[in-house]
Amino acid sequence: MFRPVVLGVVLLASSVSAVPAQRLVYPATRPGPVIDDYHGVSIADPYRWLEDTDSPETADWVAAQNRLTFGYLEGLPDRARLRDRLTRLWNYERFGVPFREGDSYFYTWNSGLQNQSVLHVTTALGDRGRVLLDPNTLSDDGTVALTTVAVSPDGRLLAYGTAVSGSDWQEFHVRNVATGRDLSDTLRWVKFSGMSWTRDNAGFFYSRYPEPEGGNRLLAVNRNQHLYYHRLGTPQSEDRLIYAPDDPEWFVGAGVTEDGRYAVLSLGEGTDPRNRIYYLDLGTPDAPNLGAPIIKLFDAFDASYQVLGNDGETWYILTDRDAPRKRIVAVNLADPGALRVVVPEAGGGEVLEGAVLVKDRIVAEYLHDARSDLRLFGTDGMPRGTVALPTAGSVGGISARRQDGEFFYAFTSYLFPSTIYRYDLARGESEVFRSPTVDFDASRYETTQVFATSRDGTRVPMFVTHRKGITLDGSHPTLLYGYGGFNISLTPGFSVSTAVWLEQGGVYVVANLRGGGEYGEEWHLAGTKERKQNVFDDFIAAAEHLIGVGYTRPDRLAIQGGSNGGLLVGAVMNQRPDLFGVALPAVGVMDMLRFHRFTIGSAWTSDYGSADDWEGFRYLRAYSPLHNITPGTCYPATLITTADHDDRVVPGHSFKYAATLQQAQGCDRPTLIRIETKAGHGAGKPVSKQIEEAADIWAFTLANLAVSSPTSCEPSIPTPGGMCPRPQTRQ
Repeated sequence: MFRPVVLGVVLLASSVSAVPAQRLVYPATRPGPVIDDYHGVSIADPYRWLEDTDSPETADWVAAQNRLTFGYLEGLPDRARLRDRLTRLWNYERFGVPFREGDSYFYTWNSGLQNQSVLHVTTALGDRGRVLLDPNTLSDDGTVALTTVAVSPDGRLLAYGTAVSGSDWQEFHVRNVATGRDLSDTLRWVKFSGMSWTRDNAGFFYSRYPEPEGGNRLLAVNRNQHLYYHRLGTPQSEDRLIYAPDDPEWFVGAGVTEDGRYAVLSLGEGTDPRNRIYYLDLGTPDAPNLGAPIIKLFDAFDASYQVLGNDGETWYILTDRDAPRKRIVAVNLADPGALRVVVPEAGGGEVLEGAVLVKDRIVAEYLHDARSDLRLFGTDGMPRGTVALPTAGSVGGISARRQDGEFFYAFTSYLFPSTIYRYDLARGESEVFRSPTVDFDASRYETTQVFATSRDGTRVPMFVTHRKGITLDGSHPTLLYGYGGFNISLTPGFSVSTAVWLEQGGVYVVANLRGGGEYGEEWHLAGTKERKQNVFDDFIAAAEHLIGVGYTRPDRLAIQGGSNGGLLVGAVMNQRPDLFGVALPAVGVMDMLRFHRFTIGSAWTSDYGSADDWEGFRYLRAYSPLHNITPGTCYPATLITTADHDDRVVPGHSFKYAATLQQAQGCDRPTLIRIETKAGHGAGKPVSKQIEEAADIWAFTLANLAVSSPTSCEPSIPTPGGMCPRPQTRQ
């Protein structure tokens, strides 16, 4: 099966130790005779067999590819050094945002190199408390992750979810907070669901799918998510069906209002942010009426609606209805057709990203050019001040109970490790609650925001982080990261991996592309379906700007993205292979004609469209990474990363893409695929695996960017761990 394919000789050299010549012999991938008919157009899919992750032939192919890739990576001189530095830098305390139920606070904590963060509970804020649940004890290798938690209103019971090897499938369990022991309750076949307790502490709402029927459960299409209520101490088979959506593709979830009066149902259509809101009037919170009729409050997918809380029959809702950058309205259930504006849509391109209620205040997070602002309003809409933030960065995880006089939030930026703050409403001040100590001298670096101009004149913002005082002579190794989809905003955040890249003299750039949510729903829609090319144009414009102003040049420019961002990398390297030296597509959606046929892929048609439709086929075929590879083209040095348990973007995407690219590569730049085992799409990946993967990616990137001198790292200034990059050349 594995007939050798020899695509040249690559020699990498270091000023310290030379890398021996490596003849890259790619495992040949057997072509099959599969040809599909799309609306009268014949499309070959010769590597269709690689979609079957359970087949022995695919397993042999994976093993052969990993032997080649890890053999190559082991020969890189910087790999061990980078791994050691990543390990040292990663070894710092990390805290999650605390939340309160009953008389206790709950938060996550990681001592540094623990594969999974540990859930703690305490009754006093100044006390670390005790361990409530340590996911590291659930497996020998750290591949069982804690996915979601929900504590009963009285604080006595913890409902929690776990996932194995990065899968989206979860199991739910219940633990006694006082004893730390699990009850008998076990719920299976749960995906994309949280839990919400009724005020009587007797059970909770959750969503699940039917058990997949036989075959490969990794690939099984996910349809018919239903909403259930689980009563403690009963088997899952007796769970009460609350709602089954009319369409098998719809999502449904529920949350109970803080006063226990209402169960609020949110129905979604794919990944479209527009949703419907239904509710049950549960009546007396201590004896909820689960058989109450379902009332349809907003029964059209015309806008996004997020219920923030309520004062009796008056609900406060964050919505983009008639306001693409969102506003907060009040709705009285006695007259649901009348929307009263509480906080109007902001001007100046600002987006109201999220909000929570605390006592008589609304805590509102805004995005201004992808940077967070925190502002306070009364429930009457009157401004009540702002919350001062340390620098330009991101707020996340705002945690509050309506009756409390405090809220917690995390703040981070590219040069500011995630720090937890507590805001006291009475004093009107924030204070540091938990602050990490990281072995990284952030004072030597700076972040600026610049704007590129896309093909159609659209201004595209970018955050550029680098060592202070660099000379813009085009010499710097630069990593450009992007996503551009599903209304997701890329905002500043600290990363150990990024910090190590900066220590190499690298420039780190994040581009805020259309398709994201940085400027509201109009910005999102401008990068969807037949407009998806705008996203690629924005990314290309960002690269050209970095080159034009002198940060870098094509042979020193790497591009990176994951999932939808992996699609981005695959598409732009097809369209402009001359513009990049290295490409790093991770868990990418590479087959745009078949993505909707696996697991949850059909949900993405709200952003992508579908090849089942002629118009969708036409524009998807035009940019699909798998279908636009041209044999004989000199593509960038490419390291594809995926995982064998990815049940969101199934690994067949990357497998088929890698096989096709290896056959097509027209020069000696390496084309490799790194296939992680016992891992999934990324969530819950153990710290040990994150470190190994980051070391491999940076070693590959530095080796394949023509770095001939340590231009951005002054040898006379000592750096942590001696991290000035060694000169490297390609011969």
